[in-house]
Amino acid sequence: MQSLRRIAPIILGFFFTIGSVSHISAQGTGPSANFYVIAMLIVIGSLILVSAVMLLSENFIQIESRKAGLDLNESNRTFVQSFKEIWTPKGPAYTNGAEVIDLNKGHDILLNGIANKQTVSGSIQRFSIKPGDFRELAPIPRMKVQEGDEVKAGDVLFHDKKDEKVKYVAPVSGEVVEIRRGDKRAITDVVILADKEIRYKQFDPPSLTGSSREEIVDYLCESGGWTLINQRPYDIVPDVQVIPKGVFISTFDSAPLAPDLGFVVQGRENAFQKGIDTLARLSNDSVHLGLDARSDQPPAKAFTHAQNCQLHWFRGKHPIGNVGIQIHHIAPIKAGDTVWTLTVDEVIILGDLMHKGIYNAERKVAITGACVKQPAYIQTYQGANIGELLKDQLSEGKNRIIDGNPLSGKKSSGEDFIGHKTIHITVIEEGDQYEMFGWLLPLTLRPTISKTFPNFLVPNMKFDGETNTHGERRAFVMTGQYESVLPMDIFPQHLLKAIMANDYERMEGLGITELTEEDLALCEFVCTSKIPVQKILRKGLDMMREQG
Repeated sequence: MQSLRRIAPIILGFFFTIGSVSHISAQGTGPSANFYVIAMLIVIGSLILVSAVMLLSENFIQIESRKAGLDLNESNRTFVQSFKEIWTPKGPAYTNGAEVIDLNKGHDILLNGIANKQTVSGSIQRFSIKPGDFRELAPIPRMKVQEGDEVKAGDVLFHDKKDEKVKYVAPVSGEVVEIRRGDKRAITDVVILADKEIRYKQFDPPSLTGSSREEIVDYLCESGGWTLINQRPYDIVPDVQVIPKGVFISTFDSAPLAPDLGFVVQGRENAFQKGIDTLARLSNDSVHLGLDARSDQPPAKAFTHAQNCQLHWFRGKHPIGNVGIQIHHIAPIKAGDTVWTLTVDEVIILGDLMHKGIYNAERKVAITGACVKQPAYIQTYQGANIGELLKDQLSEGKNRIIDGNPLSGKKSSGEDFIGHKTIHITVIEEGDQYEMFGWLLPLTLRPTISKTFPNFLVPNMKFDGETNTHGERRAFVMTGQYESVLPMDIFPQHLLKAIMANDYERMEGLGITELTEEDLALCEFVCTSKIPVQKILRKGLDMMREQG
């Protein structure tokens, strides 16, 4: 495909030249005119032949280099610059001429209620860590505390019965007031009533330069830092024995109402850099940062000036900020590959563990949505109670509280707690009212990619948003809608059908190991068939993981 794209301008030039030569030939007469025509055709044909040989040679070099595990730089692998490379606009000035990965597919959902860049101190008293946030963890882990125990931030709460080495620790200090249980007595929450002043368990961090990788891994397992890392494929806590192919961190979020991660990192830049240094040590200097090139203003200096990592600039529409999309365009996950992903907050916590020797789970949580009175950031800690975060902030009426963003977040209530990775809460209207003849008279503007609605004439218009699906589940037919918004070389609709058919070989061949739910969330949004895309994908990932 790349070769065709590169040789296309040459072919077009060839036909253009033939047309020009034919025109000249028609204007001229005699042997001399015919001689010039033949000479020009020979020259053009020779150029095309040489170009084709160079392009084919480049393809063969790329294939052999991938087999040998080599990664050739752009500067020494391209014989003929592609048409796209010639005409694609250059990146903003702050990229300093670095390559910008432009993706045309995607869709930005513009909603009202984005958080103002101001931090409010919340009076949050209850916090929780949820065993259900960690896949492969037994539903009833081995508890190290019981109700009534006092803990410090960083004290062990429980560990997996299958792997006692990896510890799960308290995000705050205080009293364990409740251990909630769900179906089959599975533990859903370990609830802590926090102290007014957080007390920290003090660890003795190893030196990054003087310690072995095994010593650093043991320290992170004991202090709770290892559970901050997410392993792909399957989104699980990493195997301590495996060195990842790479570590990937997206420094921006393109989802609807997403928090500004440049604002989130303010004041903790040193911890972020220390976290990067740690990950570089654990991954043989293979850390990749995805940077935002969509704005006229540069990202935070904590990101653009980060050391011990490779910087990659991205520009486009959502899901451009998803780390899975960025991995696909930097170093796609192949069969047998293992990579790590972390959020900016997790890198910061990791940095504090290695620099200060404390598990500091402090974070800014964005409270967003049209049903929030004053959208803002609340300074709190990991696992905060949602009801206390939203106190006196909800507007009247039926509201949907979402732990995360509107596309891939989880329906929650005031009694729930934010997830292990959550720094974003969305509140929008509960869409439980039917619109009469809504499909027949599409007059009410709404977020959509359909040209049936006239709002495509005002592309910058923002909406309040609601949860109504505007229709029931229908026949799962091929529409091409998924492919139009997914900037990956994957056929999502074929993949979903392979999952539904339990076709393991086809699932793997269609690239299921590159995906997680958030990557296909936009596909679910645009789906005419109203298919639960994310639920089906997770079913397929779980099946693949169980099969080993």
